[in-house]
Amino acid sequence: MKGILKRGLHSGLSLTWTLGKIIFPITLIVTILQFTPVLPYIIDLIQPLMALIGLPGEAAVPLVLGNALNLYAGIGAIVSFDFTVKEVFILALMLSFSHNLFIESAVAAKVGVKFWIIILVRVGLALFSAMLVNWFWQGGQEMAQYGLISNEGPEPSGWAEITLTGLETAVLSIVQLAAIVIPLMVVMQWLREHHWMDWMSRKMSPFTKMIGVKENASMTLVAGLTIGLAYGAGLMIQAVKEDGVSRKDMTLVLIFLVTCHAVVEDTLVFIPLGIPVWPLLLIRLTTAIILTAVIAYIWNRVEKNKEKDARKDAVSHEHTYDTV
Repeated sequence: MKGILKRGLHSGLSLTWTLGKIIFPITLIVTILQFTPVLPYIIDLIQPLMALIGLPGEAAVPLVLGNALNLYAGIGAIVSFDFTVKEVFILALMLSFSHNLFIESAVAAKVGVKFWIIILVRVGLALFSAMLVNWFWQGGQEMAQYGLISNEGPEPSGWAEITLTGLETAVLSIVQLAAIVIPLMVVMQWLREHHWMDWMSRKMSPFTKMIGVKENASMTLVAGLTIGLAYGAGLMIQAVKEDGVSRKDMTLVLIFLVTCHAVVEDTLVFIPLGIPVWPLLLIRLTTAIILTAVIAYIWNRVEKNKEKDARKDAVSHEHTYDTV
C-alpha cells in the first residue's frame, strides 16, 4: 500500500507541477491585464457575440485559453474574473465539451478518426449546450464564489497591489488544483495496480453494446473515461493495435469520449468554482450516450441498406444471366 501511495503521490505532484506551470502564469497575466486598458478593449469587441450564449465579453478569455491549451488554463482564466453561477456553469459546460481542442483532436486522428469530425462534434456541442442552458435556466444569478479565492474587497490600485493580487489568485488556484489532483491520482494508481481497470473493462461490455460498439473496444473506452484523451492516448493507440478494434468502433468510441472523457477528473476540477457539478456530469454522460447511440444506429442502417442493395444487384445480374 505504501508503494501505491508513493507512486500515486508522485503522479499527483508531477501532474500538479505540469498543470501549475500553465495555470500560474495565465492566472497572473489575466488578473493583471484586466486592470489595464488592453483586456477591456478586447472584451468590448467580443461582447455582442458572447451575448448570444448568455455570457459577458470577458468570458471569451477562458474559452479561448481552454480550447487552445487545456481545461486548467480555462479554469485559471475563469477565477481571474467575476462571473455569476450561471455564467460559470455555462463556461464549465462548454469547456467540458471543447477543451484542449487541437491536441486531443490530433490524438483522435492518430487512431483513424478524421480531425474535422472531432472538431465539429466538440465545438457544436459546446455552443448548442450553452444556448440551451442560457434559454432554459433562469436561476444562478448570484455571484460565484471560487473556494479559497475571494472576489470581495477593494480594487487594487498601483502596479504593486495589482501584481500582488495576481500572485495571490494564482497561488490559491494551484493550491486548490493540488487538493483535487493529488488524491485523485492516488486513487487512480490504486485502481490500476489492483486491476480494477481490467474489471471495469469487462463490466463495460453491456454498455458498449448499448452505444453500438463491440466488446473489444471496452479497454479503449475505460482508458478515455478515466484518464482522458491526451493522457490516455498511448494506451488507446495500443488498444487499437492489440485488441483489433475496427475503424467504425473506434470512431464511435472517440465520438463518445470527446463528449465525455476523463469524466471524474474533468468534473471534480470545477468544484472550487462554486457551481453544481452533478448536473454537469449528467449532461455530459447523457449527451455522449444519446449522440453515440444515434450515430451507431444510423451507421448500422446505412450498412444494412448497402448490403441489401448489393444482394439485389447480385440477384438481378444472376437472373439476367440465366435469362440469356
